[in-house]
Amino acid sequence: MSTENEGTAVPADRSAPSVPPTPPAPPAAPPTPAASAETPEPPRSEPQAEPQAQPQAGSEPQAPTQPLPQAPAAEPAPAHAPAHAPTPVHAHMPPPSPAPAPVPDAAAGGWPPAPPVTPSWGMPAQPVPEAPRRRTGGLVAAVLVAALVAGGVGGGIGYWAASQRDDDPTASTTVSSGDSPASFKRDPGTVAAVAAKALPSVVTIQAKSGGTDGEGGTGTGFVYDKEGHIVTNNHVVASAADGGTLSVTFSNGKTYDAEVVGRAEGYDVAVIKLKNAPSNLAPLALGDSDRVAVGDSTIAIGAPFGLSNTVTTGIISAKNRPVASGDGSSGKNSYMSALQTDASINPGNSGGPLLDASGAVIGINSAIQSAGSGYGQSQAGSIGLGFAIPVNQAKNVAEQLIKTGKPVYPVIGATVNMQDKGEGATIAQQGTSGTPSVTPNGPAAKAGLKAGDVITAFGDHAIDSGPTLISEIWTHKPGDSVKITYERAGKTATATVTLGERTGDS
Repeated sequence: MSTENEGTAVPADRSAPSVPPTPPAPPAAPPTPAASAETPEPPRSEPQAEPQAQPQAGSEPQAPTQPLPQAPAAEPAPAHAPAHAPTPVHAHMPPPSPAPAPVPDAAAGGWPPAPPVTPSWGMPAQPVPEAPRRRTGGLVAAVLVAALVAGGVGGGIGYWAASQRDDDPTASTTVSSGDSPASFKRDPGTVAAVAAKALPSVVTIQAKSGGTDGEGGTGTGFVYDKEGHIVTNNHVVASAADGGTLSVTFSNGKTYDAEVVGRAEGYDVAVIKLKNAPSNLAPLALGDSDRVAVGDSTIAIGAPFGLSNTVTTGIISAKNRPVASGDGSSGKNSYMSALQTDASINPGNSGGPLLDASGAVIGINSAIQSAGSGYGQSQAGSIGLGFAIPVNQAKNVAEQLIKTGKPVYPVIGATVNMQDKGEGATIAQQGTSGTPSVTPNGPAAKAGLKAGDVITAFGDHAIDSGPTLISEIWTHKPGDSVKITYERAGKTATATVTLGERTGDS
């Protein structure tokens, strides 16, 4: 790199009076006697040979094998390019005798040059500036610093950076990585890549009731298909279901009106549809919640406390977690055999997607366990216990709602005790409103179950309570045949139940 401007004094304007420059102070040169203002110092007959790391200004090389270019008095030659010097001296020629340089008159601002030194072997020779002749001006020979062989490149770069800073006081001296963060390419599977792809398909839902108070809330949903269907939780849109209003806002800020297609209170699943859906909708891919493993990475997207497009991460903490959640207003619970995650989920995340590492939906965020309260949607913050409806179940419910607007529930035809816990699900002695606890000719009756039987297993899953049994039943479809283990009078027995169905919320 060229360092041709390094340390170079600017020649004075020939038409202007000479201004005496401040003489440089060579660090390793012996002291020079002060010159008289009237009598010029006689030239030295011999240069002083004192090797040092860097030649001083005005020095003359003594090594016979080094080229000795002569530079014009007004402009020195670059240290690294002696071939550009006007008068090169070849290596086989003896060096010329040092020419006495007359000291400029003190009145003109002259100063005595430093005594010459001999550079170390292997160092570039120092060009000797031609002494000014027949001039009364104050042009000063430029000081040209020769670069060390080992450190020449580093010195050049350092000088360039310094000169940039000196030339432009506002220039930054920070070091750039070369690429701005906006240009980084996120690898597939990273949280940033998954979030960037999924966010355009996740929406924030504003629900307002049709009453005069205009009550409502904020939740989340995601694009289910290109027709404009959005899947969310029932408790997100319940307040707007009867004469209320719904609006949906995408991550790009565009807002659309929406309407309720169908709600399933027991599953806590709802489907709404955009009234004027854009043509470029991108549905999220649906995964397989049955294949999820504990420890798998999870990504939750939603609007916790109204903060839209929030992304949090975690893992699957547990599977088949029986959860009964309520919206706090209807007094009725929803039941799910949930995916448990430690991804941060708060009120407002409800209805949003729980994604796997590939970006596929594996669940719908629905409930949290809050300190000091039960499962539900209270305003307490996340403590790392979040629950999502498995997407396989949510997909079945969504398809039912899109086709008929009503949910269909699988049932066993028996009423169980919802209070007892820890010893299985006990079939009650009497049903609601005095009806039989086991529906005559229903699935349980056909399987031989009776009031007082305690169901301890449903398929491969252990049952410890009534809510757990309902949660497991609702992971199936009407018509499925499931093996049931139960106890009667202290003895264990098994039976196969073919599930019936119930349409709508009762």
